[in-house]
Amino acid sequence: MQPEQNNPFAEGKVLLISKPLHWTSFDVVRKIRSTIKIKKVGHAGTLDPLATGLLIVCTGKFTKKINEYMSREKEYTGSFTLGASTPTYDLESQPENFKDYDHITENQLHEATKQFTGQIQQLPPAHSAIKQGGKPLYEMARKGIAVKLEPRTLFIKEFVITRIELPEVYFKVVCSTGTYIRSLAHDYGNALGCGAYLSSLCRTRIGEFTLEDAMSMEDFREMTEEMKR
Repeated sequence: MQPEQNNPFAEGKVLLISKPLHWTSFDVVRKIRSTIKIKKVGHAGTLDPLATGLLIVCTGKFTKKINEYMSREKEYTGSFTLGASTPTYDLESQPENFKDYDHITENQLHEATKQFTGQIQQLPPAHSAIKQGGKPLYEMARKGIAVKLEPRTLFIKEFVITRIELPEVYFKVVCSTGTYIRSLAHDYGNALGCGAYLSSLCRTRIGEFTLEDAMSMEDFREMTEEMKR
């Protein structure tokens, strides 16, 4: 790659990346940073390691746009597993508190989404990167330290159940920034009375940017190789 002063990525680019499963969002940033040989690289909104989908990565002068992109509406698809909960609200921890879900009807599954649409209050997960006293909550949660969680006001424009294959329930959510889909899974399970946790998640849109327009990390590598020629 060219020296930074002549590097097109230093001038600023917005990269739409399809984040691979098990990669952290910072893994993507670190890989891109090492590939394009500039330090100013950042992403506009974290995806958990077990989530896939659209990650907006800004380089060079365009890192100033990160907050603007982070504030835009998000769209997700994925699945909840009914009949248990987990401490992290997803598969980062083991299911527990098993409960029967056989009595829950299809109508109940659809009706329960209604209380989570519009402006709502949501408690973030204890296992999250939100900081208290300068430390991420997940560090304290892993040590068994109790943390006081404050509810957040957010807006869920759309929350629909798209397919039912119990114990799996598939969904689509359109929401404001700051929404934790893990917390939505947990709260949805509580509303049904049987518990639930997030078992898969894909971010399909951020504002006008869609996953369909994103490139894989392999596509990105090939693109940079082509630029060197």
